[in-house]
Amino acid sequence: MTEKKQSRAKIPKGVWALGFVSMLMDVSSEMVHSLLPLFMVGVLGASALTVGIIEGFAEAIALVVKVFSGPLSDYLGKRKGLAVIGYGLGALTKPLFAIAGGMGMVMSARFLDRVGKGIRGAPRDALIADLTPPEVRGAAFGLRQSLDTIGAFVGPLIAVSLMLLWANDFRAIFWVAVIPGVMAVVLLIVGVKEPDRPVSANRINPINKANLKRLSADYWWVVIIGAVFTLARFSEAFLVLRAQQGGVPLAFVPLVMVAMNLVYSACAYPFGHLSDKVSHKKMLATGLLVLIVADLVLASSADLTTLLIGVALWGIHMGMTQGLLATMVSQVAPADLRGTAFGFFNLMSGLALLLASVIAGLLWDNVGADYTFYAGAVFGAVALVVLYQRYRHP
Repeated sequence: MTEKKQSRAKIPKGVWALGFVSMLMDVSSEMVHSLLPLFMVGVLGASALTVGIIEGFAEAIALVVKVFSGPLSDYLGKRKGLAVIGYGLGALTKPLFAIAGGMGMVMSARFLDRVGKGIRGAPRDALIADLTPPEVRGAAFGLRQSLDTIGAFVGPLIAVSLMLLWANDFRAIFWVAVIPGVMAVVLLIVGVKEPDRPVSANRINPINKANLKRLSADYWWVVIIGAVFTLARFSEAFLVLRAQQGGVPLAFVPLVMVAMNLVYSACAYPFGHLSDKVSHKKMLATGLLVLIVADLVLASSADLTTLLIGVALWGIHMGMTQGLLATMVSQVAPADLRGTAFGFFNLMSGLALLLASVIAGLLWDNVGADYTFYAGAVFGAVALVVLYQRYRHP
């Protein structure tokens, strides 16, 4: 048996189940989200400004919820129940999109969907860390990320196929999206057994001064590094806009994200497995260098060949770094504060992503798309300096 197969064999069944739960929910969500802007504008008559406000509001809600759901899972001593609620809300919103007759229903559904995502994220990641032996945590987070990303490209592919087959019947496709969402919740309920906590364990209030002091300087450095990383990697929506600039036919522009997620999915588990064997510092630095090169490639030209190279490099960077950062959080946070640790980490990374995307949008509108990607490369270089300053002494 090869070393990689041995690593997979050590990953608990519950982690595999959580990976497939993420995959099914992503299939469901991306079937809707890849079509939702077109549905809002073309069917419900919304303006682009309305679409932007709804998306911004929804993501802001998810950020707020994330920072509370993780600590709540620490306080309760249970994580699976919160994950079930989060995934359940995600599944329940899909019929609301299908029956929406106006923007009020769409906004309510989007709000509930993001609340669900905020509730489930930190408890799920903490549960993976609880279930997995330390020596294969990188592989476990990489596996979950890989399966999740499979859903991120399968969902849009199904949506595009059904749009062609059913003559652009948005509502029928939204109804189909209910099926994988329900399957995800059922699999989570029956396929994941939460590890028992010791009987003597007392409930704690994670968000108090004494407990927050237990989150070490090493943890807060991981949070800072993760946020600076995210500043260098703005929203993937700008990859789609770059494809449109390059003359890709409008109907096929979303396939750029499919290509990125294919590469991301293929890389996430192998790099997660590798992170259990090599220096995290060196792997993070390498991932940053890949992102800097991707930004420079995308800045250089919008033609199709250059675009695909840049998008592939972007996917490689994601595969190298996203599971690795989650692994680092799990290693430096106390076991009973893992939910809190992931909550703050997700919050800071999410705020950094919003800031990065605002900066990217301002540069795009005022000085040109090339400068958006050059700015990403500059932020990447700053992240390298931060990483070097933190880890320059062994």
